[in-house]
Amino acid sequence: MQNGIIAAAYNTGMVKKVLVIIAREGFQDHELAGVRNALKAAGFLIIIGSTRAGPCTGKFGSVENAETAIKDAIINDYDRTVFIGGPGALSLAERGDAKALAVETLAAGKILGAICIAPVILARAGVLNGRRATVWDSDGEQAALLKASGAIYTGEAVTVDGKIVTGNGPMAAEVFGKTFAELRIDTTSRLKRS
Repeated sequence: MQNGIIAAAYNTGMVKKVLVIIAREGFQDHELAGVRNALKAAGFLIIIGSTRAGPCTGKFGSVENAETAIKDAIINDYDRTVFIGGPGALSLAERGDAKALAVETLAAGKILGAICIAPVILARAGVLNGRRATVWDSDGEQAALLKASGAIYTGEAVTVDGKIVTGNGPMAAEVFGKTFAELRIDTTSRLKRS
């Protein structure tokens, strides 16, 4: 019965739907949990995506089922898109479909998020040029990459610039998730939350 209620609510536009992208191997389990909890609390229907549909394994061993492949995602089916970090997320930064998804999300006027090392995907997609952003950066390499792509690196736990939300890692996952969930589509402000 609950699934029927959710389907009916979504069909009437009452349920917000978010595409959460994780790596097939090595997504950051704690970041996914923190972001998922915040999105659920805000009433979002969460769809997990990856390089292909099927099981995905986290850095710490959790297993999640990707319901869709990135290449099959239809951006207008979602209210917003978020990329979860972890060591496997770096492989997404080299994929054309992942970078295209980031570009298409913003082009459609939707909210885009990335946490931990995943802002590198946004940088390589070219969507951080002239934007404030943060990233997990234990060795300075990721901050340098963001800066080289034209981003203004903040070093904050969570940074919001227009419709883009970035977070710097697992310790920021809950605040990042809450900020990402609460950001309104019509926002044009450049805010920060740390």
